[in-house]
Amino acid sequence: MELTLQFGIELPATRTIPRRVTDAVPSFEQIVDAHYQGLYRFAMSMCRREATAQDLVQQTFLQWAKKGHTLRDASKVKTWLFTTIYREWLSIARREKKYEEVEFEPEQHGAAQNHDDGENPRVDSATLQTALEELEPNYRAPLVLFYLKELSYRDIAETLGVPIGTVMSRLSRAKDSLRTILRRLEDSAASNIIPLSAS
Repeated sequence: MELTLQFGIELPATRTIPRRVTDAVPSFEQIVDAHYQGLYRFAMSMCRREATAQDLVQQTFLQWAKKGHTLRDASKVKTWLFTTIYREWLSIARREKKYEEVEFEPEQHGAAQNHDDGENPRVDSATLQTALEELEPNYRAPLVLFYLKELSYRDIAETLGVPIGTVMSRLSRAKDSLRTILRRLEDSAASNIIPLSAS
């Protein structure tokens, strides 16, 4: 018996699909080499303190040493590590009472809109870092994970422990807020420029 698709391609009704064997999980040393810098930069973007960022990375790798063997899918190593470091950071931040839960719900605040009333500001990396530090942690985390760490919406949702819809709304709100902050910084920098007088 054969099934005919509407495109005229004929396939057998039952096909044997070879079982895909997941690649072996890399060694501890390989994981540290591959992900240390990314985890450290993410930790710095969240806590903004070098010593705390180093502690977060070390704690994340310690957790991997204890529990990493339970991960069966090698493609999920990066997500596992970023989920762990984010949870470690939340734990520290809550203990220090510096973490404020801020949730953006589109249905409560109106649909997220991109207000682009001009060109996006041009900034250097130092100004961008300053602007990122002004964002609420709930908005900064998905923004960094999406644009700098290149995680998918699904991986970010898994990392942050929130639905994909929440990730998307936070990203939208984060981009709007970041654009506003960057324009303010750009305007502030422009107002501080002192023109040279002709001699």
